[in-house]
Amino acid sequence: MSTSTRREFLQSTIATGAALATASVLTPRAWARRDDKAARPLKILILGGTGFLGPACVDAAQARGHTLTLFNRGVTEKRKGGMFPDMEKLVGDRDPKKGEGLKALEGRKWDAVIDTSSYVPRITKASCDLLAPNCGQYVLISTVSVYKNNDKEGLDESDELGTIADPTVEEMGKEFENYGPLKALCEQTAEKIMPGRVCNIRPGFIVGPNDPTDRWNYWPWRIAKGGEVLAPGTPADPVQIIDVRDLGEWIVHCIENNINGVYNAVGPNKPLNMGQMLNDVKTGVGGDAKFTWVDADTLEKNGAQPPIWVPPKGEMKGFHTRSAAKAIAKGLKSRPVSDTAKATLEWLRTLPEDRQKRLTQPKAFPAEKETEILASVKAK
Repeated sequence: MSTSTRREFLQSTIATGAALATASVLTPRAWARRDDKAARPLKILILGGTGFLGPACVDAAQARGHTLTLFNRGVTEKRKGGMFPDMEKLVGDRDPKKGEGLKALEGRKWDAVIDTSSYVPRITKASCDLLAPNCGQYVLISTVSVYKNNDKEGLDESDELGTIADPTVEEMGKEFENYGPLKALCEQTAEKIMPGRVCNIRPGFIVGPNDPTDRWNYWPWRIAKGGEVLAPGTPADPVQIIDVRDLGEWIVHCIENNINGVYNAVGPNKPLNMGQMLNDVKTGVGGDAKFTWVDADTLEKNGAQPPIWVPPKGEMKGFHTRSAAKAIAKGLKSRPVSDTAKATLEWLRTLPEDRQKRLTQPKAFPAEKETEILASVKAK
């Protein structure tokens, strides 16, 4: 993966991460999941809760009968005209140096905390120090970007983590080189303060309804449009995605069963490749799309980076092959890719045209670039 491609990947990952903490209520589940009530209703605090993953956690927890409290700045909710009107909301800031900081959390007790918005260890430390005496479990949403290298296939949670020379840095860096190491420090900070009570979850590409990026949305939208579709690399190239609804349900499952430790939350449960993914998307959205495969070298020469796909070579050879065996053994489940595609397309079609455009037309792979490359391939 080139430097620019890696930078674009990290930018989209960080954008999604920000949205985890700060999207409208999720589309209703399109297939039957666990809607039976939990044996013991729990009190759960979500640090964030109004973005991408947050509402999925809310949806899953409410379906099981749990009581939720959301803590955030209130900015996103105000902009969207109010979300979750019947839910307790506490207003403050993750940064104790800003405004009232974490004051609204003082003296309160919860069975578990879901932290979707830790990016630097200082912020993680502040919330963990305050909440440690008053909560049973701390679930921190991290990322597979914590790993130092991605050049080997099938590695698990024991793989070496990235490091940073100055752990007090709070900037992502010009090439976003600090993002992964800072997330690793957040994990370590939480575990140090609450030993044995932390569940560090490392997702890869989170996709599905309400995805605030163009990286997954592109595929159901483009394939539903039909015609000749450029398919990147080869059908055998690996790819890993997890539906935000599956991740939200598993997070609640981890809380109900007091599952702690470190887990790669990547999916689906069975290995997936680009050929299968694109065919499954077509099954979900319908249409007459026909795939024309274009090799990685041709795409690189043309400066094109189709979303989600990462060429399985060099320093990124193992990126889409992280082992999720540990999480699967603890109950992580994945719905069919076709279901994710169908639900994503249905959601996209409810949006205003300008937002549809932003979420389905990647800057790194505009429509004219696809047309240009397909024409050049045919000419050869």
